[in-house]
Amino acid sequence: MTSLPVGQPTHPRVPLSGYTTLRLGGPAAAFVTATTAAEAVDAVRGADAAGTPLLVLGGGSNLVIGDPGFDGTVVHVAHRGTKIDTAGPGRVRLTVEAGEDWDHVVAGAVDAGLGGLECLSGIPGLVGATPVQNVGAYGVEISQVLASVDLLDRATGEVRTLPVEELGLGYRTSVLKGTDRAVVLRATFTLSDDGLSMPIRYTELARALGVRQDERVPVAAAREAVLGLRRGKGMVLDPTDHDTWSAGSFFTNPIVPDADADEVLARITARVGPDVAVPRYPANPGASKLSAAWLIERAGFTKGYSQPPGRAALSTKHTLALTNRGGATTADLLALAGAIRDGVHTTFGVTLHPEPVLVNCSLG
Repeated sequence: MTSLPVGQPTHPRVPLSGYTTLRLGGPAAAFVTATTAAEAVDAVRGADAAGTPLLVLGGGSNLVIGDPGFDGTVVHVAHRGTKIDTAGPGRVRLTVEAGEDWDHVVAGAVDAGLGGLECLSGIPGLVGATPVQNVGAYGVEISQVLASVDLLDRATGEVRTLPVEELGLGYRTSVLKGTDRAVVLRATFTLSDDGLSMPIRYTELARALGVRQDERVPVAAAREAVLGLRRGKGMVLDPTDHDTWSAGSFFTNPIVPDADADEVLARITARVGPDVAVPRYPANPGASKLSAAWLIERAGFTKGYSQPPGRAALSTKHTLALTNRGGATTADLLALAGAIRDGVHTTFGVTLHPEPVLVNCSLG
């Protein structure tokens, strides 16, 4: 059993499938629920001092845990709280504890007439994960509204504040992603207080709202439209709908260097014909971003696609979500993901990379 500070009870062999949106994952050797930031810090420090493997668990919405589980201590972040401060004319600072449900925070901001988070409505998970992944949707990313994070530096054991400029935020990534050197305790966002949204830049959302791109709309209208679009794709959690038993978008949209673009586009044209428009967006200098969902479908993996035994399948609403249809194992899900990744690469020469964090498992 893990050695932890007094007052930090542990529970052995807790099934982690109950803590992920995929409903997958074996048991943890020890499980601790941290209801305050201080408890989270103590639990992490205790596990580190004991030399015990550690997994910090939030909402489990961007996580794939292997069937054997996790042979170490899982610290479940559950501390909550929000605070609003003024940040100059027309601006406020919203500071939120890491264990707050993200969509509840977005809903509260919208109800208060604060703008900036509304296009990120309906995203599952907790606040602490949003800067790690630089969560984004419908034309907005966390990097556009984040001011700073408070975190525990596991190398020094110190709690410190990092401004957004030091987080290295990029497309679905940050300096915190793929490393266990720090634990986010809370995040601070800079929002507008005029009741209007961020400029609507996503074509599908602008169409749903009936506005031109770059217009601002009431925050409540933007949230309602985003939730409607997400529900239509099975991207709003519903325990009765297996299309939402997923980790959201399983693959990131691939970034293709300009030097490779002609060959990739030629292979796409050979597959779909010269008259089909290919979704393509500017990315890093000298590169373009393609749509993973579009490539998956054109490679022959349609909505609802599965392999025997059929317990894992693409969502029936969106080809970017891999879902647990009930009774699936993590091995089932990863076998499906591998088949899709390999099929897209064979067809178009583009390699897809998983977006969720893989724990004690791999895509092969």
